[in-house]
Amino acid sequence: MCLSTVYRNTRSDDAIIMKNVMRIDMKDDCIVLTDLMERSISVKGQLVSANLVDGFVIVKEDACA
Repeated sequence: MCLSTVYRNTRSDDAIIMKNVMRIDMKDDCIVLTDLMERSISVKGQLVSANLVDGFVIVKEDACA
């Protein structure tokens, strides 16, 4: 199983949006992140980079309702 940490704009500890992300979906303009415990967060933005081998994803985030 590949779990990832999702970061806002840059890969640093203070930019973490969610850890242990197991699923990434798109719903309208939002990226929906779901973690191992089935908790979800919606982030409006764009995918910048995804490195599934090293377990990180970077998104450029905007406000999401």
